[in-house]
Amino acid sequence: MNDPVLDSHALAKTYGTARALATVDLTVRRGESVAIMGASGSGKTTLLHVLAGIISPDSGTVSFHPSTGAPVELTGLRESARSRLRRERFGFVFQQGLLIPELTAVENVALASMINGVRRADAVQHAASWLAALGLAGMEERRIGELSGGQAQRVAIARAQATGAELVFADEPTGALDSNTSREVMDALLWSTTGHGRTLLVVTHDSEVAARCSRTVAMRDGRIISSAVAA
Repeated sequence: MNDPVLDSHALAKTYGTARALATVDLTVRRGESVAIMGASGSGKTTLLHVLAGIISPDSGTVSFHPSTGAPVELTGLRESARSRLRRERFGFVFQQGLLIPELTAVENVALASMINGVRRADAVQHAASWLAALGLAGMEERRIGELSGGQAQRVAIARAQATGAELVFADEPTGALDSNTSREVMDALLWSTTGHGRTLLVVTHDSEVAARCSRTVAMRDGRIISSAVAA
Protein backbone atom coordinates (compact mmCIF):
# COMPACT_ATOMS: atom_id res chain seq x y z
CA MET A 1 0.00 0.00 0.00
CA ASN A 2 1.26 3.49 -0.87
CA ASP A 3 2.57 5.82 1.83
CA PRO A 4 0.26 8.57 3.09
CA VAL A 5 0.41 12.00 1.50
CA LEU A 6 -2.11 13.49 3.98
CA ASP A 7 -2.77 12.23 7.48
CA SER A 8 -5.37 13.90 9.69
CA HIS A 9 -6.57 13.08 13.22
CA ALA A 10 -9.47 14.23 15.42
CA LEU A 11 -10.39 17.25 13.29
CA ALA A 12 -13.09 19.43 14.81
CA LYS A 13 -14.57 22.68 13.49
CA THR A 14 -17.61 24.68 14.51
CA TYR A 15 -19.19 27.84 13.14
CA GLY A 16 -21.11 29.45 15.98
CA THR A 17 -23.33 26.65 17.25
CA ALA A 18 -23.12 24.65 14.00
CA ARG A 19 -20.74 21.68 14.09
CA ALA A 20 -19.02 21.29 10.71
CA LEU A 21 -16.49 18.61 11.70
CA ALA A 22 -16.66 16.24 14.66
CA THR A 23 -13.40 14.36 15.42
CA VAL A 24 -12.70 13.37 11.81
CA ASP A 25 -9.79 11.06 10.98
CA LEU A 26 -8.75 10.66 7.33
CA THR A 27 -5.61 9.37 5.65
CA VAL A 28 -5.07 9.92 1.92
CA ARG A 29 -2.39 7.79 0.28
CA ARG A 30 -0.09 8.81 -2.54
CA GLY A 31 -1.57 8.13 -5.95
CA GLU A 32 -5.14 7.76 -4.69
CA SER A 33 -8.21 9.51 -6.04
CA VAL A 34 -10.57 10.05 -3.11
CA ALA A 35 -14.13 11.33 -3.49
CA ILE A 36 -15.81 12.92 -0.47
CA MET A 37 -19.60 12.76 -0.68
CA GLY A 38 -22.46 13.91 1.52
CA ALA A 39 -25.53 16.11 1.64
CA SER A 40 -25.22 19.89 1.87
CA GLY A 41 -24.06 20.74 5.38
CA SER A 42 -22.43 17.35 5.95
CA GLY A 43 -19.00 18.95 6.38
CA LYS A 44 -17.34 17.75 3.18
CA THR A 45 -16.21 21.16 1.91
CA THR A 46 -15.05 22.19 5.38
CA LEU A 47 -13.00 19.00 5.54
CA LEU A 48 -11.41 19.74 2.16
CA HIS A 49 -10.56 23.30 3.24
CA VAL A 50 -9.00 22.10 6.50
CA LEU A 51 -6.96 19.41 4.75
CA ALA A 52 -5.73 21.98 2.22
CA GLY A 53 -4.74 24.47 4.90
CA ILE A 54 -7.26 27.06 3.70
CA ILE A 55 -8.87 27.19 7.13
CA SER A 56 -7.63 25.96 10.50
CA PRO A 57 -9.52 23.40 12.59
CA ASP A 58 -10.53 24.23 16.14
CA SER A 59 -8.62 21.10 17.19
CA GLY A 60 -6.89 18.12 15.61
CA THR A 61 -3.91 17.80 13.27
CA VAL A 62 -3.20 17.59 9.55
CA SER A 63 0.17 16.36 8.30
CA PHE A 64 1.38 16.62 4.71
CA HIS A 65 4.00 14.11 3.61
CA PRO A 66 5.81 15.45 0.54
CA SER A 67 7.58 13.10 -1.84
CA THR A 68 10.87 14.64 -0.71
CA GLY A 69 11.67 16.22 2.62
CA ALA A 70 10.22 15.94 6.09
CA PRO A 71 6.48 15.82 6.88
CA VAL A 72 4.81 19.16 7.52
CA GLU A 73 2.10 19.67 10.14
CA LEU A 74 -0.26 22.19 8.55
CA THR A 75 -2.05 23.00 11.77
CA GLY A 76 1.22 24.20 13.28
CA LEU A 77 2.02 26.66 10.48
CA ARG A 78 1.37 30.39 10.30
CA GLU A 79 -0.96 31.56 7.55
CA SER A 80 1.98 32.81 5.45
CA ALA A 81 3.60 29.36 5.55
CA ARG A 82 0.31 27.63 4.73
CA SER A 83 -0.17 30.00 1.82
CA ARG A 84 3.27 29.16 0.48
CA LEU A 85 2.58 25.45 0.83
CA ARG A 86 -0.71 25.79 -1.08
CA ARG A 87 1.02 27.83 -3.76
CA GLU A 88 3.97 25.51 -4.27
CA ARG A 89 2.81 21.97 -3.45
CA PHE A 90 -0.99 21.90 -3.84
CA GLY A 91 -3.29 22.47 -6.80
CA PHE A 92 -6.94 23.56 -6.73
CA VAL A 93 -9.90 23.15 -9.07
CA PHE A 94 -13.21 24.73 -8.04
CA GLN A 95 -16.74 24.51 -9.42
CA GLN A 96 -16.55 27.84 -11.24
CA GLY A 97 -12.84 27.57 -11.96
CA LEU A 98 -12.05 30.90 -10.26
CA LEU A 99 -10.09 31.92 -13.33
CA ILE A 100 -9.22 35.56 -14.08
CA PRO A 101 -11.50 36.65 -16.95
CA GLU A 102 -9.23 39.50 -18.06
CA LEU A 103 -6.39 37.05 -18.77
CA THR A 104 -6.06 34.57 -21.61
CA ALA A 105 -6.10 30.83 -21.03
CA VAL A 106 -2.32 30.55 -21.20
CA GLU A 107 -1.86 33.56 -18.91
CA ASN A 108 -4.20 32.06 -16.31
CA VAL A 109 -2.16 28.86 -16.27
CA ALA A 110 1.24 30.57 -16.40
CA LEU A 111 0.40 32.93 -13.55
CA ALA A 112 0.66 30.13 -10.97
CA SER A 113 4.27 29.43 -11.98
CA MET A 114 5.18 33.12 -12.28
CA ILE A 115 4.01 33.76 -8.71
CA ASN A 116 6.51 31.08 -7.67
CA GLY A 117 9.32 32.92 -9.43
CA VAL A 118 9.43 31.21 -12.84
CA ARG A 119 10.36 33.51 -15.75
CA ARG A 120 7.36 34.57 -17.84
CA ALA A 121 8.64 32.98 -21.06
CA ASP A 122 9.28 29.66 -19.36
CA ALA A 123 5.97 29.77 -17.50
CA VAL A 124 4.03 30.49 -20.70
CA GLN A 125 5.79 27.68 -22.57
CA HIS A 126 5.05 25.22 -19.78
CA ALA A 127 1.44 26.42 -19.55
CA ALA A 128 0.94 25.99 -23.28
CA SER A 129 2.22 22.41 -23.09
CA TRP A 130 -0.32 21.59 -20.36
CA LEU A 131 -3.14 23.20 -22.34
CA ALA A 132 -2.18 21.18 -25.40
CA ALA A 133 -2.04 17.98 -23.35
CA LEU A 134 -5.58 18.69 -22.13
CA GLY A 135 -6.95 19.22 -25.63
CA LEU A 136 -6.81 23.02 -25.74
CA ALA A 137 -4.09 23.54 -28.35
CA GLY A 138 -4.94 26.61 -30.41
CA MET A 139 -7.02 28.15 -27.63
CA GLU A 140 -4.14 29.61 -25.63
CA GLU A 141 -4.99 33.24 -26.44
CA ARG A 142 -8.73 32.98 -25.79
CA ARG A 143 -10.10 34.73 -22.76
CA ILE A 144 -12.17 32.69 -20.32
CA GLY A 145 -15.45 34.13 -21.60
CA GLU A 146 -14.62 32.77 -25.05
CA LEU A 147 -14.42 29.18 -23.78
CA SER A 148 -17.13 26.66 -22.99
CA GLY A 149 -17.65 25.55 -19.39
CA GLY A 150 -15.76 22.33 -19.97
CA GLN A 151 -12.88 24.11 -21.69
CA ALA A 152 -12.63 26.60 -18.83
CA GLN A 153 -12.46 23.75 -16.31
CA ARG A 154 -9.61 22.18 -18.29
CA VAL A 155 -7.80 25.52 -18.05
CA ALA A 156 -8.32 25.34 -14.28
CA ILE A 157 -6.95 21.77 -14.29
CA ALA A 158 -3.90 22.90 -16.25
CA ARG A 159 -3.36 25.72 -13.77
CA ALA A 160 -3.52 23.23 -10.88
CA GLN A 161 -0.79 21.13 -12.52
CA ALA A 162 1.48 23.90 -13.78
CA THR A 163 3.52 24.06 -10.58
CA GLY A 164 3.96 20.29 -10.35
CA ALA A 165 1.48 19.97 -7.48
CA GLU A 166 1.72 16.61 -5.70
CA LEU A 167 -1.84 16.86 -4.43
CA VAL A 168 -4.87 18.40 -6.15
CA PHE A 169 -8.01 19.44 -4.29
CA ALA A 170 -11.17 19.72 -6.39
CA ASP A 171 -14.43 21.13 -4.99
CA GLU A 172 -17.43 20.17 -7.15
CA PRO A 173 -15.32 20.45 -10.35
CA THR A 174 -18.18 19.17 -12.53
CA GLY A 175 -21.05 20.74 -10.60
CA ALA A 176 -21.96 23.26 -13.31
CA LEU A 177 -21.49 20.93 -16.28
CA ASP A 178 -23.74 18.60 -18.27
CA SER A 179 -23.15 14.85 -18.01
CA ASN A 180 -21.05 14.50 -21.18
CA THR A 181 -18.83 17.46 -20.33
CA SER A 182 -18.58 16.20 -16.75
CA ARG A 183 -17.12 12.92 -17.98
CA GLU A 184 -14.62 14.77 -20.18
CA VAL A 185 -13.51 16.97 -17.30
CA MET A 186 -13.10 13.96 -14.99
CA ASP A 187 -11.07 12.22 -17.71
CA ALA A 188 -8.77 15.24 -17.78
CA LEU A 189 -8.60 15.56 -14.01
CA LEU A 190 -7.76 11.90 -13.41
CA TRP A 191 -5.28 11.75 -16.29
CA SER A 192 -3.41 14.81 -15.04
CA THR A 193 -3.29 13.64 -11.40
CA THR A 194 -3.34 9.91 -10.68
CA GLY A 195 -2.31 9.26 -14.28
CA HIS A 196 0.97 10.99 -13.41
CA GLY A 197 1.39 9.41 -9.97
CA ARG A 198 -0.17 12.37 -8.17
CA THR A 199 -3.05 12.42 -5.71
CA LEU A 200 -6.59 13.76 -6.10
CA LEU A 201 -9.09 14.68 -3.39
CA VAL A 202 -12.48 15.68 -4.80
CA VAL A 203 -15.69 16.84 -3.14
CA THR A 204 -18.74 15.94 -5.20
CA HIS A 205 -22.50 15.42 -5.12
CA ASP A 206 -22.28 13.30 -8.29
CA SER A 207 -22.23 9.54 -7.76
CA GLU A 208 -20.83 9.04 -11.28
CA VAL A 209 -17.87 11.27 -10.45
CA ALA A 210 -17.31 9.41 -7.17
CA ALA A 211 -17.46 6.06 -8.99
CA ARG A 212 -14.50 7.15 -11.12
CA CYS A 213 -12.33 7.57 -8.00
CA SER A 214 -10.42 4.79 -6.28
CA ARG A 215 -12.12 5.43 -2.92
CA THR A 216 -15.31 7.12 -1.75
CA VAL A 217 -15.66 8.66 1.69
CA ALA A 218 -19.21 9.45 2.85
CA MET A 219 -19.96 12.17 5.43
CA ARG A 220 -22.97 13.03 7.56
CA ASP A 221 -23.29 15.63 10.32
CA GLY A 222 -19.58 16.38 10.32
CA ARG A 223 -18.49 12.77 10.60
CA ILE A 224 -17.15 10.14 8.20
CA ILE A 225 -19.71 7.35 8.14
CA SER A 226 -18.07 5.10 5.55
CA SER A 227 -14.97 4.69 3.39
CA ALA A 228 -15.19 2.28 0.48
CA VAL A 229 -12.54 1.28 -2.05
CA ALA A 230 -13.78 0.98 -5.62
CA ALA A 231 -14.40 -2.56 -6.80
